[in-house]
Formats: sequence, structure tokens, C-alpha cells
Amino acid sequence: MCGIAGFIDLRGFDKTTAKNIGRAMGRTLAHRGPDNSGVWIDDKNRVVFAHQRLAIIDLSQSGHQPMLSASGRFVICYNGEIYNHKELRSEVESYGNAPCWRGHSDTETILACIDVFGLEQTLTKLIGMYAIALWDKETKSVFLARDRIGEKPLYYGRNGPLLLFGSELKALRAHPEFLPTIDRSALCLFLRYNYVPQPYSIYNGIKKLPPGHIVRLSEYDSPPQPYWSFYDELTNGRNNLLLGSDELILKGLEQTLQKAVRRQMRADVPLGAFLSGGVDSSLIVALMQEQSTKPVKSFSIGFDDKQFDEAPFAKRIAKHLGTEHHQLYVDSEQARNTIPNLSKLYDEPFSDSSQIPTFLVAQMARRHVTVSLSGDGGDELFGGYNRYTWGDTIWSKLNLMPQSMRRLFSSLISSVPPSKWDRVLGRLFAMAPQSYQHQNVGDKLHKIANIFQASSENNLYLRLVSQWNFPEQIVIGGVEPGTGINVNMDPPINMSFSERMMFWDAITYLPDDILVKVDRAAMGVSLETRLPFLDLSVVKFSCQLAFNMKIRNGVGKWCLRELLYRRVPKHLIDRPKMGFRPPIGDWLREPLRDWAENLLSHNRLTTAGYFNADIIRKKWTQHTSGEQNFEHLIWPVLMFESWREDVGL
Repeated sequence: MCGIAGFIDLRGFDKTTAKNIGRAMGRTLAHRGPDNSGVWIDDKNRVVFAHQRLAIIDLSQSGHQPMLSASGRFVICYNGEIYNHKELRSEVESYGNAPCWRGHSDTETILACIDVFGLEQTLTKLIGMYAIALWDKETKSVFLARDRIGEKPLYYGRNGPLLLFGSELKALRAHPEFLPTIDRSALCLFLRYNYVPQPYSIYNGIKKLPPGHIVRLSEYDSPPQPYWSFYDELTNGRNNLLLGSDELILKGLEQTLQKAVRRQMRADVPLGAFLSGGVDSSLIVALMQEQSTKPVKSFSIGFDDKQFDEAPFAKRIAKHLGTEHHQLYVDSEQARNTIPNLSKLYDEPFSDSSQIPTFLVAQMARRHVTVSLSGDGGDELFGGYNRYTWGDTIWSKLNLMPQSMRRLFSSLISSVPPSKWDRVLGRLFAMAPQSYQHQNVGDKLHKIANIFQASSENNLYLRLVSQWNFPEQIVIGGVEPGTGINVNMDPPINMSFSERMMFWDAITYLPDDILVKVDRAAMGVSLETRLPFLDLSVVKFSCQLAFNMKIRNGVGKWCLRELLYRRVPKHLIDRPKMGFRPPIGDWLREPLRDWAENLLSHNRLTTAGYFNADIIRKKWTQHTSGEQNFEHLIWPVLMFESWREDVGL
């Protein structure tokens, strides 16, 4: 795992100065790769590559980057892991074109494949996560490529005479001539989604390379080209659904997951896994333990607030599986102390509040291991979110109601603050069986009130994933651009509403929220994370599964649960989904109030000129008074203001 950066200066440059700039860009990514660094320069063609290395496979200098291919034609600067690189070496050798291998790093394997097959064909063969910068001496071009799902980040763009790229925006800011300006349209998107969706970034002129795409940086006006798409994979899978008994299909899934986990356990450094106690992480840890000769190191984090504490469940599962379990309990003060560092860690406005516990569990794991497997991706591919289980039902019932009646119900629900709903309904749920108990009932009812206003299925989904429904009213001078959710991103035909939501999540929420959260939190402490559910073989298998193998009788991830029940007793697994987020709303009313008040002062907001201060202040006052829980509206504004202060804009 590594950090990459570089630039092309269209004017030319002084070699010594360019090398120093390259080093400075690389140093900003030292957390992503603390073991080694390198800079490569072609002063004739005005190209600079910088690399920071976290050594995982082949810890020797033979894995040093930037790396020159055996043919001398290509130079690579690469971040990621290729899990099938041993098999690819064998394939290259079978063609009789293998180089005299210098070591056993996957970087050398990628270069050998490019020498033999070319870049685009090589990308179709890679199984792993990666962000690649490649210099082709023959065509005098820099190519950028990103993995299929988007596990590894890659920013690129133009700033005056500079063409720049990097794993994180801080690397671009390290170039002394880079002059960042905030894109107000991207800020609108951030307020809606909690993240800036690709291909946008928070800066004008800088983009995120979409997952599964390749772009020729040296021809900046050329648009990125896809070499793989989830849409095509899903379309192909639906045309070739797996047939047979449940048991036969479950056996195939089990073997596919076992192989993916085995591949991702390859490492020359200590390895472990995150264990939240949920279905996804528990299944991954169970499959790891079955294939390990010693107890797997597992990690979970707990909170003093029992409403958010999954640690006891994780501990019981770890004991059942026989892992070497590490558990850290974090009090509110410890968790809050991470907040001032979030803007540096995420480097772009990002406000999924589960970023806090994700960072803390990664920080703990890094004390013991260098690589940690995780269960992320299981929800999107196998139907884990609650909205998938009730999406079709809720829309069919809403559609039977006149719009006027829906608006009335919405108003009635919204008129009662969530805190009052919690007091009234909380007592009722407390007497119900555990499987029917729910947390934050009031907030969920207000979300229901919001979806009562939906005008279509697509609009319903948009409301479900939005924080601010009308961000253009908040961002001064901002015009919200179209994104994959609301423009030309139709899923394959003949899909139910629930299936369409899974598709949209897989191409938006997964790469732009979940994977960003995990990557920055882990790489911030020099920890590599691996996600077996996003192994290409598992993605392909999920696309071929019939819907009732994913959601059955109102239960999500049915097939994963069935595999887990064979390894872990049901009573340790079956419980309401808790999520992985701290009590931000309460913190903002008490211990974080002064910090937030400073960032949200009317004078500060007005002077900066990005937000409508009157609207923000009204929401803030309603939140602090306890009248409404507006943490989902306030937290994005706070994260932007904290980030803006940190970068000095």
C-alpha cells in the first residue's frame, strides 16, 4: 500500500527544483507509505513521479518505486495490492516473455504484464485494488488508472500550466504553483451526500478518476475511458443467473469467498481483521480462521454508550471462533479528541460520522498488524441495508396515497420533535422482543416524513441518501450539478426498486463514502485494509445471484447469513443492525458546543461567503435547544468549515 503523486509542467522545469517539489508532494503522503520513498524525473519530457511505500509484499529494495520495466519502456508509480500477481507471473512466463525477476513484488508483475499485454489488457487481468500512474516513453504519455470498484483514490487535473495527480489532495497542494479554489457546485453535492461524489472534487479543475477508468493525463482534454463497469457486470450477471438448489448456490458462494479470503491473506507482514460482530465482518473472520494455522488477530471498538456499543457481540463471536481478540473501549472524550484531526485525515470535506470509530479501530489495529481485512461491501452487493428490505413495499403503498394526504402525514410526523417520539415509542419498543427493538425511533420517523414527500421511486431514493434536500438554498452561488444518482444512471432493465437502490449504492455510496472512509482512516495510521467482498470473483458471483438469494422474507444478506450460521450460532448474529456511528447530536449540544459555535458563528459564515448564515444559524439554534435533531444537517457544515480552516481557504 502506498501513496503516489506527480505532475507534468507544460512549460518545462529545472531538474533540481522539480525533484524537490516531487519530494515535497510525496512527503505529504508519508502516512500512506512510511517505509520508503522515491522520486523519478524525465526532465526532457517535464514529468515527475513521487512515491511513498508501505511494504507488504517483498519488503526488500527490489520493490522500490517508481519502478522501470524490464523493457525500459515504462515507468510505474502504483498504490495498491494485486492479489493474483503470482498467477499473472506464471501467465507471463508461459508466453516466454518473462523478465529476469528482480524480486517478488506485485509492482514488478504489473510492469511485466504491461510489457507483454499492454496497459488496457493488463487492467482486465488484475484482481485487486490499485491506483496506477504509468509513463510510456514510446508514446510520451502519462496514463492514470483506477481499480474497478474504487478502493484506492486518485485525483488529477489541471492548474494553469500544471497537470497534476495524487492519492490525496494534500499532495497537489504541496506544489508551490498549485492555486486551489473551492468549487461551489461540488460543495452543493457535499451538503447533499456527506461526500463529494466522483468525478468531482472540492477544487475547481481537479477531478477524481472514476472507478474502472483509465485516462491519458498528458492529453488532459481526453475524457476518462472505462475498461470495466459495474453496469456491464450486473447486466451480464442478470442474463446468466445461477440456477440450481439453494444448497448448490450457497456452496458456490462459499468456495468463491474462501478463495477470495485466501488470496487476500497473502502478506509478508502481520495480518488481522476488523470484527464488529455484524454478519459481514464475522463471516470474513470465520473464513480467515478456518484457513489459518494460528488464531487470527481480530479488532473491535466499544463505546460507553450502550446504544452504540457492538463490542460485546464482537467479543462473543471472537471467543466462539477462537481468534486472538483485541478490544478497545473509547469514552466520549477520547472519540471527540479525534475530531480536530478529521480534516487533515480526510483531506477533503467528508462528514460520514462513522469516520470517527473507523479511525479509532484502525489506530488500535495498527499497533498489532500492518494489514487488516474488513467486511465492507457486503451490504451493497448482498442486500444489507434496511431500505432494500422495505423499499418496494413502501413505494407501492405510498403510491396508493394521494399526494395531498402524504403531505399531511409528513407534516404531522414532523411537527413532533424526534426526542418526544423517542420518549413515547421508546417505552413500547423496550417491551418488544429484541428483534423488533430499534434505536433512534424519532429520527427514523422524521426520515419517513421526508420520504412521504417523494414524487417518484428515483426521488424517494435521492431523499433517502440526502442530508440537505435543497443545497442550492444553502450554498451561496452554488449550482448543484447532475450526478450518477439523478442523471443518466439508469440501472439494467426489469429491476425492482430495491435492486435499483443496490445498484445505485454500489456505484456511488460504496466508492465515494464507504471506501473513502476506510482508506483514509486506515492509511492515516499506515494500515492496509483489504476487502474480500470486493474481490472481482465475489462481485461477479453477487451479480449472478437471484434477488431472493440476497433478500428473503424481509431478511437482508440471506445467503451470507446462511453461510455464517454454519459457523456461528444464530443467537450471536440475529439482532437489529446498529450501524457504526457515535452520538454526534448529543455531543454538539454539550461537549462540542463551543467548538461548533465558533465554526458556525454568524459573522464567520457571513465573512466567508459560502453559506446562507441565517438558515444555518436557525438549524443550529433548533438543534442546541433540543427542539430537533439536526446533526445530519449541521455536521457537514462543521466538517467543511473545519476543513476550510485547516487548508487556509
